[in-house]
Amino acid sequence: MFSGIVASIGKIVRAEPVDKGLRLAIDAGSLDLSDVLLGDSIAVSGVCLTVVGIEGNVFQVDVSRETLDCTCTLEAGSEVNLEKALRLSDRLGGHLVSGHVDGVGEVVSFDQAGECMHLAIRSPKPVSKFIATKGSVTVNGVSLTVNAVEGDLFHINLIPHTLAMTNLKQIVPGSRVNLEADMLARYVERILEAR
Repeated sequence: MFSGIVASIGKIVRAEPVDKGLRLAIDAGSLDLSDVLLGDSIAVSGVCLTVVGIEGNVFQVDVSRETLDCTCTLEAGSEVNLEKALRLSDRLGGHLVSGHVDGVGEVVSFDQAGECMHLAIRSPKPVSKFIATKGSVTVNGVSLTVNAVEGDLFHINLIPHTLAMTNLKQIVPGSRVNLEADMLARYVERILEAR
């Protein structure tokens, strides 16, 4: 589990084919790896991945074909948002995030709004039903509050701090982003279906 509060921006320095997937080597940037062990989970731009190697400030993860097929931004040279898994004693500054990407959205607009930036994203239809005004959504691993929803389009305001601390500052109209809907919405839907 994660909170969607990004701890560091890292960079994928290598992506090598392994079986049907990839092994990524990621420079952790300012993320402290001193307490990270093999088998630990790290969210990489919203994708929960298992650490399979550590060399200094670089960690390795294996990414399956299934994960590659339903996510984006996991290629060599990409800057990625990083967050270590939560401990039970950690503060939950964002919202509960599983790191299981629901789909890839497309940035429709990214415009200045005073000191902030207004972001509009078109989400895939299966994900849209879980996105609600004033609800939470994860974009590239960042916990954000939805300001408005219009069909499959949703709007977010990004404050300067969020832009400074994440890779969201690099997006432009047409960019693809990893989306994870609030997990509570998925459970509510499942409960209602079971009735």
